[in-house]
Amino acid sequence: MKLTTFLLITTVFQLLANETYSQTTKLSMDLDQVAVEQVLKEIESNSEFYFLFNQQLIDVSRTVHVSVHDQQIDKILASVFEGTDVDFLVMDRQIILSPGRYLAGVKAILQATIITGTVTDENGEPIPGGSIAIKGTTLGAITDLEGKYSIEVGDPSTAILVFSYVGYHTQEIAVGNQIEINVSMQLDILGLEEVVVIGYGTQRKVDLTGSIASTSGDILVERNSTQMSQALQGTMSGVMVTRNNNAPGSTASIRIRGITTIGDSNPLIIVDGVPVDNINDVNPQDVENISVLKDAASASIYGSRAASGVILVTTKRAKPGQLNLIYNAEFGFEQPTEWPEYVDVVRFMEFDNEQRWNDNDNTGTEYATYSEDLINNYMTLNAEDPNVYPNTDWYGLIMKDRAPRSSHILSISAGTEVVATKVSLAFDKIEGLYDPKSYERFTARMNNDVTINNYLSASVDLFYKRSTATDASINPIGRLHVAPPVYAAEWTDGRVASGKAGANPYGQVKYGGYRDDWYNTVGGRASIDFTPLNGLKLSAIVAPSFDFDKGKDWLKAVETTAWEDPTGSTGTLEYYSSTQLHESRYDNYRITTQFLANYVKSFGEHNLNFLGGYEYFYAFNESLGASRDQ
Repeated sequence: MKLTTFLLITTVFQLLANETYSQTTKLSMDLDQVAVEQVLKEIESNSEFYFLFNQQLIDVSRTVHVSVHDQQIDKILASVFEGTDVDFLVMDRQIILSPGRYLAGVKAILQATIITGTVTDENGEPIPGGSIAIKGTTLGAITDLEGKYSIEVGDPSTAILVFSYVGYHTQEIAVGNQIEINVSMQLDILGLEEVVVIGYGTQRKVDLTGSIASTSGDILVERNSTQMSQALQGTMSGVMVTRNNNAPGSTASIRIRGITTIGDSNPLIIVDGVPVDNINDVNPQDVENISVLKDAASASIYGSRAASGVILVTTKRAKPGQLNLIYNAEFGFEQPTEWPEYVDVVRFMEFDNEQRWNDNDNTGTEYATYSEDLINNYMTLNAEDPNVYPNTDWYGLIMKDRAPRSSHILSISAGTEVVATKVSLAFDKIEGLYDPKSYERFTARMNNDVTINNYLSASVDLFYKRSTATDASINPIGRLHVAPPVYAAEWTDGRVASGKAGANPYGQVKYGGYRDDWYNTVGGRASIDFTPLNGLKLSAIVAPSFDFDKGKDWLKAVETTAWEDPTGSTGTLEYYSSTQLHESRYDNYRITTQFLANYVKSFGEHNLNFLGGYEYFYAFNESLGASRDQ
């Protein structure tokens, strides 16, 4: 009755039948003061049940009294393990015994409830593409062409489903004991009156004929994300945001209605009317609203550049008569949702021997690598001499349970009828789950509006972003997963051990140098607007942008020694055989000039909108790199 890890994983995901052997079988037993092991053997001998468990995790020598008559197996086991941390999972004839903390997640998966239903509008017509989300999570579903959906919830008693669709009121419904929830969405009349930024000005939602989605900056701020691309996740239908990873400073890819063209499928980013390369150069705190042009009709004004859609970002500006100062500070932690648990050194040696035994067709000795005497006495030997008998917790040496993050934002707004200015300064710092990984970013933005007279106005905007990303010479996460605990990472006197044949991620991370990258972007936008006639606006715009990026990789070869010989070298860790220095520089500047004429005229309930213009774009970039080994 021995359970290995791969057997547990294979077993728990078998499908359950509607009527199983465990539900129909009843047993009678009368055992007084016997070991738990004897009770399990009695059950196996009088039924078709068989038990799977780890003898190091389950105390089967404990004595119990069992007296039952015609009881199902779950009632019997609940009595046997009452008052202990042992839980069980009955799957037809298979019964898994394990500490409750290991089975909780598995039971949650097996006991998940699937909720289905149909989403319709106020006329009973199905709503395709509607969003259904489990409140407080990132889990969700989308309705099909018939308005039908299916979503899996872990705990129906506490789950709340959030139904949303553009132009309709959002609804929240508690699941409870329901397995089918049908929803009739109601029009959001106020939302349809909302003014949306489009490619050639602004328009009410109710008047839109193209496919345009929008969201406000307040929603982005609630996400507490430093990167704009990540803050957009889940805010608008048809806008798919895929996170590359969750490391400090990581970004996300944005796709509008999927991959729409061969080659580059990134949407065109327009910030305050000017094309930019990277949406993450804008701090989410500075955003007033965002509109996404999803179809060809909406994005046609931008030509072939809009083949993958357009994202229009409007930043916040001061208003006449406004005077305020806002400071906001946030501090928190990031931690992994789940991290695998690792066996100790004794269990590792048992697994290793079991692997050799299985590879040899169960012939020869069961202790091919580590002797039985060594396994039985290893922890005592480790306490006496941890250098000769290591027990290395690679995760504990390298990783942190949580990583702090902080954010500071200072915003100043002041406006009169002539001049309005808004200044925002923001600093973000996110540390990684291992040292020295971290990400820092400083952003500054100043938007100025000047009204000269009834015909002439101007605006001058400035922005600056500096970000720094620091990392170790290697990424240790994948390597620590396979690092055996029977090899030392560091001797007790602080010298670096070689690990397993030079594979020592802890030694390389701690002593093996670093990777630093600096990104600087500075730019602005100046425009002058002339309004000679009511509805006619002539604009001249110039928008320069400069990027200055640098990188430095200091990758050190880490020398190792043997415990018995402090002065002698056993070589270097496998990652770098020599110390290396790599430096790079990338400079880029671009200037966009625009001359636009926009004429808007209303005739009763009809609108005439004409936009004409000329745009010129010039860009220059230079990159340099150098490396040196020593």
